[in-house]
Amino acid sequence: MSSEPAPVAAKLGRAISAYQASVDDFDREVARLMGVNETDLRCLEILLNELEEAAPSLLAARLGLTTGSITAMLDRLEKLGYLTRSPHPTDRRKTLVRATPEAARRAFELLAPLLDEGTRDLLTRYSVEQIELITEFLDRTGELQRSHVERLRAMPTTPVGNRPQGAPSPAAARPGEVHG
Repeated sequence: MSSEPAPVAAKLGRAISAYQASVDDFDREVARLMGVNETDLRCLEILLNELEEAAPSLLAARLGLTTGSITAMLDRLEKLGYLTRSPHPTDRRKTLVRATPEAARRAFELLAPLLDEGTRDLLTRYSVEQIELITEFLDRTGELQRSHVERLRAMPTTPVGNRPQGAPSPAAARPGEVHG
């Protein structure tokens, strides 16, 4: 660790913020090209990368959506041919949701150039040990983000006009502070 933690922390904060912004921009463009919104895309990411199938209630919890919102989202994605719903094999009251091969094909078509270039550029630039350290860092920052998503979801929504007097605006931040 550096003997000057404040400048290093600020530099890291700026780099993470810039990286997050570029990921957000990329996701927004993938969503646009797939004809979905960003929450719909996140649902597809979960089904394609994390869970082969899921109950709507699990997806609602993961995405922070109400049952009505998750139903509307699943209806949209099913209409686009990006997911299927089928009865749960042991509980007839439940439904399971799966991404379709078309969703996987379309997402991979859009992601493949990024993945290919990342493999060529990044994996040849860093040693195995450096890649392991970067991976550990990303895993830990992901855990930190997820815990704070849960913290934020537990907070009540406060309309802008109801902020306590003297409270900073939501867009206010200290230089180098990480957003997202």
